[in-house]
Amino acid sequence: MQNYCKTIGALAAATALAAGNASALGYEDIDAEIHVGYNTKYLFRGIELGDDLITTGVDVGTSLGGFDVSAGAWYGSWNANGGAPGTVDLDELDLYAEISKDLGFASVAVGYIYYHFPQGGQNNGFVDDAQEAYVSVSKEIFGIDASLSYFWDIETDNDGYSQLSLSKSFDLMEYVTLNVGADTGYLVEQGDFVQITGTVGIDIEASENATISYYVAHTWALSEADGALYGGQENEFFGGASISVSF
Repeated sequence: MQNYCKTIGALAAATALAAGNASALGYEDIDAEIHVGYNTKYLFRGIELGDDLITTGVDVGTSLGGFDVSAGAWYGSWNANGGAPGTVDLDELDLYAEISKDLGFASVAVGYIYYHFPQGGQNNGFVDDAQEAYVSVSKEIFGIDASLSYFWDIETDNDGYSQLSLSKSFDLMEYVTLNVGADTGYLVEQGDFVQITGTVGIDIEASENATISYYVAHTWALSEADGALYGGQENEFFGGASISVSF
């Protein structure tokens, strides 16, 4: 596993530097957040990649010219299944950016994600480095936050993965929030629903800037295509916890 103390320290320094540079340019409304977490399994769009996922990341965002602009980095390490021999530890770094606009009747966003695997595709047995662009439309419907996203794979082929997400939050008490949500994935090019994931989580405000979160989730595999990437997947139950600090 990686040295997470060094990783978190580097992310904190990067966040402070970004916020400082932005302030120097006159942008005072910079929001930044650092987070670290543990997950019993690594599930990506219904595909199980392994166990004991430890993550850390940083996100920054601001408003610019009537648009909301955000960017961030996510780093994860986990025990992969199917390694030779036994299991192997793998790492992943995601870099992403998004620009969105509230149009009144709905919010529209476009973004970019870069997935980097230091060990390379030949070692992780699943994917090599990849890039995606996406477009998303979101709206609150009857008190439920709904979004529909389409991901276009720039380098390889994700079969036009699309995702419909629904979520709602409930204030249980002054510092405790219950979050429930569900999403489903659909391969546009294959005409195949591949997974449904339901999630229940609790956010606890530990201080003005720090939040502790817990969640449990279950993924139901839907695709039955033999030999397909999603065809060998099974229903999975998993959970995790994280802490985030905002600036």
